[in-house]
Amino acid sequence: MNYENRDTYGMYKSNDNKGPGPRLMGADTLIGNEVSNNKDENLGEIKEIMLDVADGSIEYAVLSFGTVFGMGGKLFAVPWSALKLDTENKCFRLDISKERLKDAPGFDKDDWPDFADKTLVNDLHAYYGTKPYSDRISH
Repeated sequence: MNYENRDTYGMYKSNDNKGPGPRLMGADTLIGNEVSNNKDENLGEIKEIMLDVADGSIEYAVLSFGTVFGMGGKLFAVPWSALKLDTENKCFRLDISKERLKDAPGFDKDDWPDFADKTLVNDLHAYYGTKPYSDRISH
């Protein structure tokens, strides 16, 4: 399902063509969006969005990968800055192969990590080649 299908308020009906898509989007319209890589391979879907409530930034999208009818599989915290909105195909893009994603740091749906742990934060950003929000705004 994509964000336009989840748009119960009609927020995305008009696009002012000033960017690749809506500048602001409702978080509930993003959950359930498909994520694909640049080879058009489906990598899963966004299950949750993690916000840093202290500074108001979106830190991670929690991506499900390898599930069959909601069973099994693994969850991955993907830095929000690693995702790009693809308005033509109505999905998000993550520049990573399926094989690399399978080896990414992940977790079980019943055992979530502490996303405030700085070691975890640094490891995730290093894996996806991104920088934490705090590093991006301080320069």
